[in-house]
Amino acid sequence: MSQANRGVVYKGPGKVDVESIPYPELALGNRKCDHGVILKVVTTNICGSDQHMVRGRTTAPSGLVLGHEITGLVVECGRDVEFIKPGDLVSVPFNIACGRCRNCKEGRTGICLNVNPARPGAAYGYVDMGGWVGGQTEYVMVPYADFNLLKFPDADQAMEKIRDLTLLSDIFPTGFHGCVTAGVGPGSTVYIAGAGPVGLAAAVSAQLLGAACVIVGDMIEERLAQARSFGCETIDLTQDGDMADKIEAILGEREVDAFVDCVGFEAHACGCNHGKEAPATVLNSAMQLTRAGGQIGIPGLYVTEDPGAVDDAAKQGALSMRFGLGWAKSHSFHTGQCPVMKYHRPLMQAILFGKVKIADAVNVQMISLDQAPQGYADFDGGAAKKFVIDPHGSVAA
Repeated sequence: MSQANRGVVYKGPGKVDVESIPYPELALGNRKCDHGVILKVVTTNICGSDQHMVRGRTTAPSGLVLGHEITGLVVECGRDVEFIKPGDLVSVPFNIACGRCRNCKEGRTGICLNVNPARPGAAYGYVDMGGWVGGQTEYVMVPYADFNLLKFPDADQAMEKIRDLTLLSDIFPTGFHGCVTAGVGPGSTVYIAGAGPVGLAAAVSAQLLGAACVIVGDMIEERLAQARSFGCETIDLTQDGDMADKIEAILGEREVDAFVDCVGFEAHACGCNHGKEAPATVLNSAMQLTRAGGQIGIPGLYVTEDPGAVDDAAKQGALSMRFGLGWAKSHSFHTGQCPVMKYHRPLMQAILFGKVKIADAVNVQMISLDQAPQGYADFDGGAAKKFVIDPHGSVAA
């Protein structure tokens, strides 16, 4: 007798529903998936990347089961799984990686060559990322389990810090990766574009890396207040004025050492034009505000197809960047998915040993699976919260 399962399903622009879906099988199409496991999902998070799909800004098909930020309890293992066992509590990197291809062997798990027939790289529940069933569900199948999964050393201890540890599947490593690729280190001055959950995760990551001053820019006061709550300087991007002047008012200098773009392709202009979409504005600001020889980390998502873009060029991912300025200043640009496995174990240790309180920084709010549609609506409305779904009521209030 097959077990029940439910999940969050994209139904078209602006609409998600919680529906009954098939219980996962250890299978890839018509063949068995002996290297996979089935998880009972303990927590699964709503991501800003999910919102791009729900807003209708991608080619995501109706019926897609959403969710790529997954933490769960192993309930069944395939025949070839050697080191993960039923009962293990694990974090699932959002990147699906085979562990066998050239890129995986080089640690570039965000662009695995064997898990998506259309392009390098795959993720759960995401458009153009291999067709894998998402994890905003009660149960989900995870392939290549021995390679992908991070087992928490003590399940009881992990449950006590699950609000923090749930963020290891994506946004904490992604924010940290943005800072690492921007060259953040002890004494750095850093500008973080965007105070959504990834921007806030990047801000606390910059502090963890030893930054002297972290400046966060956003258009929503509630999010800026959240950044200030753990020691960041902030800039309200709805206000008129030159960005370099605003940086100088904080630092005494007009440029920063490191710039992290946590906004992506749905960026808006600043000041009196803040209601107008301008997809290249953050990238152009990065080149203006980063010192010569500095680095620019770009964890914010940019797409190859945007049906809702402001012009025909942007619909194909072609943006009007002043690239000559970046060239003249010898900037380094770092793009692409975060290779989660590069960071998730050390960041787990930082959480378990009390070196960082990432859940407080991003303002985690636990919700039930049935509350997920409202969570999407609140997130889209600019709530300064990271919504974490608890499908089985596993997490104590």
